Amino acid sequence: MTLVSIIGLAASVCTAVSMIPQLVKILKEKKAENVSLGMLAVLISGLGLWIYYGFLRKDLIIISANAFSLIINCLLAYFSARYKTNK
Repeated sequence: MTLVSIIGLAASVCTAVSMIPQLVKILKEKKAENVSLGMLAVLISGLGLWIYYGFLRKDLIIISANAFSLIINCLLAYFSARYKTNK
């Protein structure tokens, strides 16, 4: 594995797991008042495009890391919408 591949893999892992602490917090507290659903919608759209780009490039690292991120962020959007209180 080349240094470039290792850096790409490390960046992918960091990006993929970055939203897990927020998801865990929402699940524990059952509150999501300060989570922007608009930001998540843009992020989810971008992740979908990254996955498509990965398929075009035939790059498994891009596809898998962004697919994992997409799943985490879809869960985050779902639970954020579920636990937001209507004021």
